Amino acid sequence: MADNPPFSGPFAPSDADLSRCVHCGLCLESCPTYTETGLETESPRGRLYLIKAIAEERIEATPTVVGHLDLCLQCRNCEAVCPSGVPYGRIMEGARAELLANRPPLAWRLRALFLREVIARPRRMAAFATLLRLYRASGLRWLAERAPFLRERVILAPTISGPTFRARGVLARPRGEARGRVALLIGCIMPHAYGRVHEATVRVLARNGFEVVAPPHQACCGALNAHNGDRPTARALARRNIDAFLDAGVDAVVVNSAGCGSAMKEYGELLADDPDYAEKAKRFAGMVKDVTELLAELPLEAPTGRVEADVTFQDPCHLAHAQRITGAPRELLAAIPGLRLVEMAQPDRCCGSAGIYSLAHREMSLDLLDGKMREIAATGAEVIATANPGCMAQIEAGLRRHRRPGRVVHVVELLDEAYR
Repeated sequence: MADNPPFSGPFAPSDADLSRCVHCGLCLESCPTYTETGLETESPRGRLYLIKAIAEERIEATPTVVGHLDLCLQCRNCEAVCPSGVPYGRIMEGARAELLANRPPLAWRLRALFLREVIARPRRMAAFATLLRLYRASGLRWLAERAPFLRERVILAPTISGPTFRARGVLARPRGEARGRVALLIGCIMPHAYGRVHEATVRVLARNGFEVVAPPHQACCGALNAHNGDRPTARALARRNIDAFLDAGVDAVVVNSAGCGSAMKEYGELLADDPDYAEKAKRFAGMVKDVTELLAELPLEAPTGRVEADVTFQDPCHLAHAQRITGAPRELLAAIPGLRLVEMAQPDRCCGSAGIYSLAHREMSLDLLDGKMREIAATGAEVIATANPGCMAQIEAGLRRHRRPGRVVHVVELLDEAYR
């Protein structure tokens, strides 16, 4: 640890936030890592106790203690069930930011460096995506996933296929009666891994009367940086996005990645102490809409094409628990003729993706994924819909891992199919 008192920096969790936990334990059975391990230290209540003890200098941030904090998925399921309204996500991000600033483990520094210098930089991210695309197209991924000594290590690597979404500026004019002008977040990973989702999103928004634009100077949302403790980078990216989107003169900022939408809705909190951006950040946050949220608020143009399929829906953690949106995607699915929604036993239980968690904590991620695949198999559905690229990549890996047929799609892709 540094010579300064622990958690004395600008991002330290506040006593007011920490004191809201009354140790009732209602969060325990909603926490994926607790239900997997049965350990109090891998529960929200246990981690809050550790953070408070570090802040009060009763314990040191030893590698063991830091490991318990690091194993948290930040799925925020605990927030959704907490009767005291503990802002667990904010506390965990603040604690990680303080630890990252005070002689963190090497793994933390390397993750922060990768996210800051590769993922958040468009040209470097494009080069990285090209390598992953070649890895898949060459057949190396197929071989690696079938080699006993490599399979467990490489199965969760994201799939990059299809063309990259590169369009900027005006993406589409409204069809029929104009309802407004919206801006689409392009993001860092989505345009490379799931460019088709952006294409479907643009078509569906235009079909429902929106002019769709993509501000050319937008940036990565900063969610992964914030989750991993690099709040300075997250704040810099937030400022850039606020400037880019507010200058675009739009009615709403539309996001088709649940994790990105959650982070952008919290820009007001992220920049609350920035005198130049606090007011703008709060105004911007109020403009952010998940694409399913926006469409469900409309008198939706009724799709007439049929999608004959049994579909199950995986709630992205940062849509269901952080944004508290669960009904909107289901309303859209219910509007599609021929589609039969078959619910899982626990559709809002984390699939184990959690940003780069699947790479940092492979064993826990695989355990959670295996449980999710058992739930999916029990539905008998051949199509798995969700609303976040991390969930899509994780479930695709689960289908490969369990040698199961199936198709993973974004909700908006099914709506687009019904329109087409």
